Parts: sequence; structure tokens; C-alpha cells
Amino acid sequence: MIGLMAATLIGVVDTVMIAPLGTVALAAAGITTAVLIIVISALWGLVTVVGVQIATAEGAGDRAEVTAHVKSGLVLAVLAGGVGVVLMMAIYPFLRPMGQPPEVLAILLPYWGAMALWIVPFTVFFVLKGLFDAVGREWTGVALSYLGVLINVPANYVLIHVVGLGLLGAGLASILSQTVSLLAGVAVWRLSPRMASFRVPTPVSWSRVRMQMRESLPLCLGYAGEGGAYAFIGIMVGWLGATALAAHQVANAVAGLAYVIPLGMAGAVAIRIGQAIGEARQERLRPILKAGLLIVTVWQCGVAVLFVIGGRLIAETLSDDAEVVALAATLLLILALMQIADGIQSTALGALRGMMDNRVPTAITLLAYWPLALPAAFVTGIVLDLGAAGVWLGYTVGIAVAAIALPWRFWQNTAVGRYTTAAR
Repeated sequence: MIGLMAATLIGVVDTVMIAPLGTVALAAAGITTAVLIIVISALWGLVTVVGVQIATAEGAGDRAEVTAHVKSGLVLAVLAGGVGVVLMMAIYPFLRPMGQPPEVLAILLPYWGAMALWIVPFTVFFVLKGLFDAVGREWTGVALSYLGVLINVPANYVLIHVVGLGLLGAGLASILSQTVSLLAGVAVWRLSPRMASFRVPTPVSWSRVRMQMRESLPLCLGYAGEGGAYAFIGIMVGWLGATALAAHQVANAVAGLAYVIPLGMAGAVAIRIGQAIGEARQERLRPILKAGLLIVTVWQCGVAVLFVIGGRLIAETLSDDAEVVALAATLLLILALMQIADGIQSTALGALRGMMDNRVPTAITLLAYWPLALPAAFVTGIVLDLGAAGVWLGYTVGIAVAAIALPWRFWQNTAVGRYTTAAR
């Protein structure tokens, strides 16, 4: 959780540093983030599969298998990250036909391109972080993640305001900080005496790379579907103008910081479930999810209270535009309503990933978000003219459905005698 918070903090730092450039620049960051989420979500499916495979091999005590999964995962991450760059650049020409504000598009391309390149070090780094998390070196991953934050803060200030690169400077600072974390992670894995047992000499197997690609494809589609729906919410808000899009970026940055707790719990639950399956200990599966759901529910309740009480104050720290602040505070109130359901569905999804149960959960998430959440968001936000707040209110429908269906799926899978075949 703390390690993932570092990645989100980089986005918050970007928002704080970009805000003095004006509402249009902040809106440009907002539309970039909205689309970037689609690509990153898909790649997160790949990272999740590699992490679960490492955890299962570690649970079985097979260090050679751990090393083999890491090496093939790194190769796959480089290839997939490159595909992500191409996809980002291919999407860019369609922003104007999708009705995004012309004043935003006029300054967007340099920042867009820089954030597209950032995808590669991001994806490769999180494969290594998956290694550290799965083998009991979680705080190593945390330290490496915050190294990036420490680099990002001064790099943002210098490149944006001192050198005068503006919005482009924020993108270059993100690339620099993520690359430093990645290089440090490689150095720890290859040089640290404590990681020596995870450096078993094994060649990269292209058959394993292809296997990981096949295993990760349903997750990539599922996470891309969820991220794509979330991104389309940003596009809908963009139809309402630069002010609405800037407020969306502020609320998105704050909510993203809070969401790292359920996202981190989903990762932890997936690792623990994978280790338990590797150890052939079915009796651990349900208690692992119960503990995760308890922690996440308590946390999300606290976040909801914070958004209700301090939403306006939080928005005022990220923007000095009165209209942006007022709308962002309203959006944070809407987000407070969906926090608990969002935490439940995310944690349950992590448990199912740990079992390598990928296909049915992917179908559940796609159905929950696309045929339900997006039409509801369009009706409440656009048709009923409730604006950005209505868009977000309608979106909660899909999250609520997923929060019911995914835990039910896990309970069905963990019935006696079923957990070894659930994913097949």
C-alpha cells in the first residue's frame, strides 16, 4: 500500500506543480491521465500475473522458478511497455473528434508524448517490485518507489518553473524519476547479497514469455475494460469544458491517492492467496480475503469521512480557480459515496487473481462497467444535465454491482475441492 502510494504521489506532485500554469494546463494533465489509465490498467494485468506466478513459486520453495518468472516477466514488460507507447500515440489524433477542448489540445502533445514514454520504465519497475513483494522484501520495493518521489519533486520544479519547460517539464520529470527507481531496483536484484537466492542462472525462455502473455491476456482485457470505463468518464467530463476537466483532475489525483490502500490490499491478497495455493493450504484462502475486506472497509469509511468534511480544503490546496475548487469539492463528495464498494470489489478481484481465476472475473468487470456504469453516467451527467457530479454518480452503479458479484465468485471458488480447478 505504501509503495503504491509513491506512484500516486508522483501524480499528485505533477498536479500541484502544473496548477500554477493555469486551468488549461491542468485540464491537459487531466485528459492525459484519463487516457493513460487505460494503457496502465491493461499493463497492470500483466504485472499482476507475473507477481502471482512469483508468489506461487516462492510458496512452493522453488527459487529457480522464481528467477525464471522474473526474467521472462521483465522481457514481457519491455515489449508490452513499447506497445503501450504506440497505443498512446495512436489514440492522440482521436481526441479532437471526441470533443476535447481545443485550447487544451493546443498545448497537449509534448506532455502526452512524454507520459507515453514513461509507460516503459513504469511497467518494468513494477515487475521488479512484484518480486520484492512476493519474496518478503516489501520494504525494499517501498524504498525504491519513494526514491522516485524524492527525485520527482525537485525535477518537477526545476524543469517546469526554472528551466521553463512548462507542461513538458512535468512529463520529463516523471520519466526521470521512474527510470531512477527502475535502475536502482535492477541494481538491488542483481547485486544485493539478500537477493542472491533469486538470481539462479536460468536463460530467458520465450515459451515462458508466451505463456505469461497468454495467462495475462484476460487480466489485461479486464483491467483495460475497467480503466477504459474510468477513462471514458474523463472524456465525458471533457465534453463539459476545461473547468470541469480541471476539477476532475483534482478529484482524480486525491481519490487516486486514497485508492492505493484497496489497490495495495488487492496486491497483498493476491500474493498471499498465491503462496497458500503453492503450499496447498486451502484452509487459508477465505481468512485471507476476510482480513483484507475488513481492513479495506475500515480504511474506505475513514476516507469517505475525510472527503465529506475536508473536500473543499483539499481542493483549495490543488487549485486557486474558484470554479474548479467548488466543482472538485462536489466531486469528492460523490467519491465518498463509492469508496466502500470500490474497496470491496478491488480486494475481491485481487483474491481471484491470486487463484489465477481470470476469465469469469474479467467478464464480470466488463459487464459491470460498460453496459451498466457508462450508460448510467451518460444519463445522469449528460442527459439529465447534472454535469460532472452526475457523471460520477452514475458511474457508481457499476462499482456496486462488481462489489457484490466478485466476492460471491470467490466464495464459490473456495468451496471444498474446487479451488485447484477454479481458474481452469
